[in-house]
Amino acid sequence: MTIAEAQKIVDEWINTIGIRYYNELTNTAILTEEVGEVARLMARIYGEQSFKTQAQADSAKEDLAGEMADVLFVLICLANQTGIDLTEALTRSLDKKTKRDKDRHANNEKLK
Repeated sequence: MTIAEAQKIVDEWINTIGIRYYNELTNTAILTEEVGEVARLMARIYGEQSFKTQAQADSAKEDLAGEMADVLFVLICLANQTGIDLTEALTRSLDKKTKRDKDRHANNEKLK
């Protein structure tokens, strides 16, 4: 699925099953909540925090995938609502980073 296809699919889902988009501020709050859920799992899977139960640890990677998908879904909703073409935006962002960081990372001793 391309990014453009994902934006179209999410828009169709919102306008049929979801009835309508939440307003932009509500979706921004939801995005923040979903990013927090990703952060919670990252702290437990890759950081020093531990899970409360073994069952949580066992399902952590699957849960992380689901939370990342939730972040992407809400981000796509916000892009659709605000008229952002994410394919174009990502292309511009990668272009900017490539020009700006062309030598920066190659010369970073911490990355060697």
